[in-house]
Amino acid sequence: MILPICGFDAKNSILCPQCEGKVESGQLTKADVDASIILANIAKSNKEIDDFTLYSCKEFDGNFVLSLAKNDIMKIRQSRTLYRQFQDQFKGKIWLVEADETDKRFIEDLFFPTKILSINAVWAPGGVQKTKAVVSGKWTPKFPIDTQKVIQIVKDARNLDIEIEFEDKR
Repeated sequence: MILPICGFDAKNSILCPQCEGKVESGQLTKADVDASIILANIAKSNKEIDDFTLYSCKEFDGNFVLSLAKNDIMKIRQSRTLYRQFQDQFKGKIWLVEADETDKRFIEDLFFPTKILSINAVWAPGGVQKTKAVVSGKWTPKFPIDTQKVIQIVKDARNLDIEIEFEDKR
């Protein structure tokens, strides 16, 4: 398993001086450390994630955005038990995104499994750029994704103002 901190540190929940220095310098966040320790704990009982790569973890108001390799995300999404295991270990909602992806792909990952029809840059008066995402279907109170959380995560993680519309108006 490839993690932001040393494998030994993750398995023992203690940081070595080198990893401690990375946290103090801001190269790593507390969320990176916590997520690495959680993944190492899950790996003790689930050998399926031994080959996972965690690039980073960002926390925004109790939401954990895990940047993983594409294959790792597919494994988690295909296994409800594995996803539940991940969700149970984190103190908030987890969001799975590919590492080093475009803004468009980042937004699509946040909306998974809902289909995004289009993502466009829109220029508002005053030269302000907004990103507009059109989601398939129509919004209902049972819609599985909290669109306000997505808006906040995109703003915090990518510094984009996003507007979400549904294909069928309410």
